[in-house]
Amino acid sequence: MWTRKELKDRAKAVLSKIYLSALGVSIVIALAGGSTGWSGGGGSHSRNGRNDFYSGINNGFLNNAPNDFHSSIPNVFPIHYLFPFLLFGLVAFLGLIALRIFIGYSLEVGGRRYFIKSAQYKDNKGCFGFGFNGYNYGGIVKTMLVTKIFIFLWTLLLIIPGIIKSYAYSMVPYILADNPNIGVKKAIALSNEMTRGHKFDMFVLDLSFIGWYLLGALAFGIGIIFVLPYQNATSAELYLVLRRNALNSGFCTYEDLLLDQPEPYDNMW
Repeated sequence: MWTRKELKDRAKAVLSKIYLSALGVSIVIALAGGSTGWSGGGGSHSRNGRNDFYSGINNGFLNNAPNDFHSSIPNVFPIHYLFPFLLFGLVAFLGLIALRIFIGYSLEVGGRRYFIKSAQYKDNKGCFGFGFNGYNYGGIVKTMLVTKIFIFLWTLLLIIPGIIKSYAYSMVPYILADNPNIGVKKAIALSNEMTRGHKFDMFVLDLSFIGWYLLGALAFGIGIIFVLPYQNATSAELYLVLRRNALNSGFCTYEDLLLDQPEPYDNMW
Protein backbone atom coordinates (compact mmCIF):
# COMPACT_ATOMS: atom_id res chain seq x y z
CA MET A 1 0.00 0.00 0.00
CA TRP A 2 1.10 3.55 -0.57
CA THR A 3 0.45 6.85 1.14
CA ARG A 4 0.35 10.38 -0.23
CA LYS A 5 3.13 11.46 2.11
CA GLU A 6 5.51 8.74 0.92
CA LEU A 7 4.93 9.58 -2.73
CA LYS A 8 5.29 13.31 -2.21
CA ASP A 9 8.41 12.97 -0.06
CA ARG A 10 10.06 10.89 -2.75
CA ALA A 11 8.97 13.38 -5.42
CA LYS A 12 10.46 16.27 -3.45
CA ALA A 13 13.75 14.40 -3.08
CA VAL A 14 13.93 13.85 -6.83
CA LEU A 15 12.95 17.42 -7.68
CA SER A 16 15.61 18.82 -5.38
CA LYS A 17 18.14 17.61 -7.95
CA ILE A 18 16.35 18.23 -11.27
CA TYR A 19 13.74 20.92 -10.63
CA LEU A 20 14.61 23.28 -13.51
CA SER A 21 14.68 20.56 -16.15
CA ALA A 22 11.55 19.00 -14.62
CA LEU A 23 9.84 22.38 -14.93
CA GLY A 24 10.68 22.56 -18.63
CA VAL A 25 9.45 19.02 -19.25
CA SER A 26 6.25 19.73 -17.31
CA ILE A 27 5.53 22.79 -19.45
CA VAL A 28 5.95 20.70 -22.59
CA ILE A 29 3.59 18.04 -21.20
CA ALA A 30 1.03 20.73 -20.35
CA LEU A 31 1.27 22.31 -23.81
CA ALA A 32 0.89 18.84 -25.32
CA GLY A 33 -2.40 18.49 -23.48
CA GLY A 34 -1.31 15.84 -20.99
CA SER A 35 -1.46 17.82 -17.77
CA THR A 36 -3.82 16.85 -14.98
CA GLY A 37 -6.38 19.51 -14.10
CA TRP A 38 -9.79 20.22 -12.74
CA SER A 39 -12.57 21.88 -14.71
CA GLY A 40 -16.18 22.72 -14.13
CA GLY A 41 -19.00 22.97 -16.60
CA GLY A 42 -21.23 25.94 -16.91
CA GLY A 43 -24.89 25.65 -16.14
CA SER A 44 -27.78 26.11 -18.53
CA HIS A 45 -29.02 29.14 -16.70
CA SER A 46 -26.73 31.46 -18.66
CA ARG A 47 -28.15 30.35 -21.99
CA ASN A 48 -31.71 30.59 -20.69
CA GLY A 49 -30.96 34.04 -19.34
CA ARG A 50 -29.74 35.20 -22.72
CA ASN A 51 -32.80 33.72 -24.43
CA ASP A 52 -35.10 35.49 -21.99
CA PHE A 53 -33.22 38.73 -22.49
CA TYR A 54 -33.42 38.64 -26.29
CA SER A 55 -37.00 37.43 -26.13
CA GLY A 56 -37.85 40.39 -23.93
CA ILE A 57 -36.25 42.77 -26.39
CA ASN A 58 -38.10 41.29 -29.36
CA ASN A 59 -41.48 41.09 -27.68
CA GLY A 60 -41.33 44.18 -25.53
CA PHE A 61 -39.50 46.63 -27.66
CA LEU A 62 -39.17 45.76 -31.32
CA ASN A 63 -42.69 44.40 -31.68
CA ASN A 64 -44.10 47.61 -30.23
CA ALA A 65 -41.88 49.91 -32.23
CA PRO A 66 -43.16 51.88 -35.23
CA ASN A 67 -43.00 50.17 -38.60
CA ASP A 68 -40.50 52.65 -40.00
CA PHE A 69 -38.17 51.80 -37.11
CA HIS A 70 -37.86 48.19 -38.30
CA SER A 71 -36.97 49.29 -41.80
CA SER A 72 -34.19 51.49 -40.45
CA ILE A 73 -32.38 48.61 -38.67
CA PRO A 74 -29.47 47.53 -40.86
CA ASN A 75 -28.67 43.88 -41.42
CA VAL A 76 -25.45 44.09 -39.41
CA PHE A 77 -24.53 40.38 -39.37
CA PRO A 78 -25.68 38.60 -42.53
CA ILE A 79 -25.22 34.85 -42.17
CA HIS A 80 -22.78 34.66 -45.10
CA TYR A 81 -20.45 37.00 -43.18
CA LEU A 82 -20.31 34.53 -40.31
CA PHE A 83 -19.41 31.55 -42.49
CA PRO A 84 -15.66 32.38 -42.83
CA PHE A 85 -15.37 32.74 -39.05
CA LEU A 86 -17.16 29.44 -38.47
CA LEU A 87 -14.98 27.76 -41.07
CA PHE A 88 -11.83 29.20 -39.52
CA GLY A 89 -12.92 28.02 -36.08
CA LEU A 90 -13.59 24.52 -37.38
CA VAL A 91 -10.22 24.33 -39.14
CA ALA A 92 -8.43 25.61 -36.04
CA PHE A 93 -10.24 23.08 -33.86
CA LEU A 94 -9.37 20.19 -36.17
CA GLY A 95 -5.80 21.44 -36.36
CA LEU A 96 -5.46 21.39 -32.58
CA ILE A 97 -6.85 17.86 -32.47
CA ALA A 98 -4.35 16.76 -35.11
CA LEU A 99 -1.47 18.35 -33.19
CA ARG A 100 -2.60 16.61 -30.01
CA ILE A 101 -2.77 13.23 -31.75
CA PHE A 102 0.31 13.30 -33.97
CA ILE A 103 2.64 15.34 -31.74
CA GLY A 104 1.09 15.73 -28.30
CA TYR A 105 0.73 12.03 -27.49
CA SER A 106 4.40 11.29 -28.16
CA LEU A 107 5.49 14.36 -26.21
CA GLU A 108 3.34 13.33 -23.25
CA VAL A 109 4.67 9.76 -23.20
CA GLY A 110 8.23 11.09 -23.52
CA GLY A 111 7.61 13.43 -20.61
CA ARG A 112 6.24 10.60 -18.47
CA ARG A 113 9.32 8.56 -19.31
CA TYR A 114 11.49 11.46 -18.14
CA PHE A 115 9.82 11.47 -14.73
CA ILE A 116 9.93 7.67 -14.43
CA LYS A 117 13.67 7.63 -15.17
CA SER A 118 14.26 10.56 -12.83
CA ALA A 119 12.37 8.84 -10.01
CA GLN A 120 14.75 5.91 -10.35
CA TYR A 121 17.78 8.23 -10.59
CA LYS A 122 18.54 6.91 -14.05
CA ASP A 123 19.59 8.68 -17.23
CA ASN A 124 16.63 10.84 -18.25
CA LYS A 125 18.10 12.30 -21.43
CA GLY A 126 16.51 11.81 -24.83
CA CYS A 127 13.07 11.00 -23.46
CA PHE A 128 11.18 13.26 -25.85
CA GLY A 129 13.00 11.72 -28.79
CA PHE A 130 11.96 8.30 -27.47
CA GLY A 131 8.33 9.04 -28.35
CA PHE A 132 9.17 9.84 -31.97
CA ASN A 133 11.73 7.11 -32.45
CA GLY A 134 10.80 4.81 -35.33
CA TYR A 135 8.44 2.03 -34.34
CA ASN A 136 7.71 3.65 -30.97
CA TYR A 137 5.76 6.47 -32.58
CA GLY A 138 3.07 4.34 -34.20
CA GLY A 139 2.46 2.29 -31.06
CA ILE A 140 2.15 5.40 -28.91
CA VAL A 141 -0.24 7.26 -31.22
CA LYS A 142 -2.48 4.24 -31.76
CA THR A 143 -2.74 3.24 -28.09
CA MET A 144 -3.20 6.78 -26.80
CA LEU A 145 -5.85 7.57 -29.42
CA VAL A 146 -7.91 4.47 -28.64
CA THR A 147 -7.61 5.15 -24.91
CA LYS A 148 -8.85 8.74 -25.29
CA ILE A 149 -11.74 7.59 -27.50
CA PHE A 150 -12.78 5.08 -24.83
CA ILE A 151 -12.69 7.77 -22.13
CA PHE A 152 -14.73 10.09 -24.36
CA LEU A 153 -17.36 7.41 -24.99
CA TRP A 154 -17.63 6.66 -21.27
CA THR A 155 -18.02 10.39 -20.61
CA LEU A 156 -20.93 10.52 -23.05
CA LEU A 157 -22.84 8.18 -20.75
CA LEU A 158 -22.42 10.32 -17.66
CA ILE A 159 -19.69 12.48 -16.18
CA ILE A 160 -18.98 10.12 -13.26
CA PRO A 161 -18.26 7.02 -15.41
CA GLY A 162 -15.97 9.16 -17.53
CA ILE A 163 -14.02 10.30 -14.47
CA ILE A 164 -13.74 6.74 -13.16
CA LYS A 165 -12.46 5.46 -16.48
CA SER A 166 -10.02 8.34 -16.79
CA TYR A 167 -8.42 7.11 -13.58
CA ALA A 168 -8.63 3.49 -14.69
CA TYR A 169 -6.74 4.33 -17.91
CA SER A 170 -4.43 6.94 -16.35
CA MET A 171 -1.42 4.59 -16.28
CA VAL A 172 -1.48 4.00 -20.05
CA PRO A 173 0.99 6.84 -20.87
CA TYR A 174 3.37 5.51 -18.20
CA ILE A 175 3.05 1.93 -19.48
CA LEU A 176 3.83 3.20 -22.98
CA ALA A 177 6.82 5.05 -21.55
CA ASP A 178 8.19 1.63 -20.60
CA ASN A 179 7.03 -0.25 -23.70
CA PRO A 180 5.45 1.78 -26.51
CA ASN A 181 4.56 -1.37 -28.43
CA ILE A 182 2.87 -3.34 -25.69
CA GLY A 183 -0.40 -3.10 -27.65
CA VAL A 184 -3.70 -1.34 -27.10
CA LYS A 185 -5.53 -4.16 -25.32
CA LYS A 186 -2.61 -5.05 -23.08
CA ALA A 187 -1.91 -1.44 -22.10
CA ILE A 188 -5.55 -0.68 -21.22
CA ALA A 189 -6.05 -3.99 -19.41
CA LEU A 190 -2.83 -3.52 -17.43
CA SER A 191 -3.77 0.04 -16.46
CA ASN A 192 -7.16 -1.24 -15.29
CA GLU A 193 -5.48 -3.86 -13.11
CA MET A 194 -2.90 -1.43 -11.75
CA THR A 195 -5.52 1.06 -10.63
CA ARG A 196 -8.06 -1.44 -9.32
CA GLY A 197 -8.81 -0.53 -5.71
CA HIS A 198 -6.72 2.65 -5.95
CA LYS A 199 -8.96 5.02 -7.91
CA PHE A 200 -10.43 6.85 -4.93
CA ASP A 201 -7.00 7.25 -3.33
CA MET A 202 -5.71 8.57 -6.65
CA PHE A 203 -8.58 11.05 -6.74
CA VAL A 204 -7.73 12.23 -3.22
CA LEU A 205 -4.07 12.49 -4.24
CA ASP A 206 -5.06 14.83 -7.07
CA LEU A 207 -7.22 16.86 -4.71
CA SER A 208 -4.25 17.32 -2.39
CA PHE A 209 -2.63 19.54 -5.02
CA ILE A 210 -5.54 21.99 -5.23
CA GLY A 211 -4.15 24.14 -2.43
CA TRP A 212 -0.84 24.48 -4.27
CA TYR A 213 -2.61 25.42 -7.50
CA LEU A 214 -4.74 28.00 -5.71
CA LEU A 215 -1.60 29.45 -4.16
CA GLY A 216 0.05 29.54 -7.56
CA ALA A 217 -3.00 31.25 -9.06
CA LEU A 218 -2.50 34.20 -6.70
CA ALA A 219 0.51 35.26 -8.77
CA PHE A 220 -1.66 36.06 -11.79
CA GLY A 221 -1.83 32.35 -12.54
CA ILE A 222 1.87 32.16 -13.40
CA GLY A 223 2.66 30.29 -10.19
CA ILE A 224 0.59 27.34 -11.37
CA ILE A 225 3.30 26.16 -13.75
CA PHE A 226 5.72 25.80 -10.83
CA VAL A 227 3.40 23.23 -9.24
CA LEU A 228 3.32 21.01 -12.32
CA PRO A 229 6.72 19.33 -11.70
CA TYR A 230 5.62 18.43 -8.17
CA GLN A 231 2.48 16.70 -9.38
CA ASN A 232 4.18 15.02 -12.33
CA ALA A 233 6.97 13.69 -10.14
CA THR A 234 4.43 12.40 -7.61
CA SER A 235 2.44 10.68 -10.36
CA ALA A 236 5.61 8.95 -11.57
CA GLU A 237 6.23 7.71 -8.03
CA LEU A 238 2.69 6.34 -7.95
CA TYR A 239 3.22 4.52 -11.24
CA LEU A 240 6.35 2.83 -9.92
CA VAL A 241 4.42 1.56 -6.90
CA LEU A 242 1.52 0.30 -9.03
CA ARG A 243 3.96 -1.23 -11.49
CA ARG A 244 5.68 -3.14 -8.71
CA ASN A 245 2.30 -4.40 -7.45
CA ALA A 246 1.36 -5.55 -10.95
CA LEU A 247 4.66 -7.39 -11.38
CA ASN A 248 4.39 -9.09 -8.00
CA SER A 249 0.76 -10.06 -8.67
CA GLY A 250 1.57 -11.54 -12.06
CA PHE A 251 -0.55 -9.11 -14.06
CA CYS A 252 2.48 -8.46 -16.25
CA THR A 253 6.07 -9.57 -16.61
CA TYR A 254 9.30 -7.67 -16.78
CA GLU A 255 9.45 -8.58 -20.45
CA ASP A 256 6.03 -6.96 -21.02
CA LEU A 257 7.44 -3.65 -19.82
CA LEU A 258 10.92 -4.20 -21.27
CA LEU A 259 12.43 -4.40 -17.79
CA ASP A 260 15.33 -6.81 -17.81
CA GLN A 261 15.40 -7.57 -14.11
CA PRO A 262 13.96 -6.48 -10.75
CA GLU A 263 15.26 -3.08 -9.89
CA PRO A 264 16.63 -2.03 -6.48
CA TYR A 265 14.12 0.80 -6.42
CA ASP A 266 11.23 -1.66 -6.56
CA ASN A 267 12.53 -3.54 -3.53
CA MET A 268 12.35 -0.40 -1.44
CA TRP A 269 8.53 -0.60 -1.25
